[in-house]
Amino acid sequence: MQAAPVRANAIPTVTTALRAVESLLMSSGQRTARRNAWTAVLEDRRRAQDRVEAEHVLKAVADHRS
Repeated sequence: MQAAPVRANAIPTVTTALRAVESLLMSSGQRTARRNAWTAVLEDRRRAQDRVEAEHVLKAVADHRS
């Protein structure tokens, strides 16, 4: 199998420039997606903790009435 020929151009083509811009935008998008995902994880943990605390309060109230 032969490797694809490599062109040694000093001036980048429009395609190369567009790919470079796309890669910059995509990497930024990935950072944003990861940040959003981590924020969602933290929010889920906070809601879970709130749920546990609410269960303890409800159990304490139920035990107190008994």
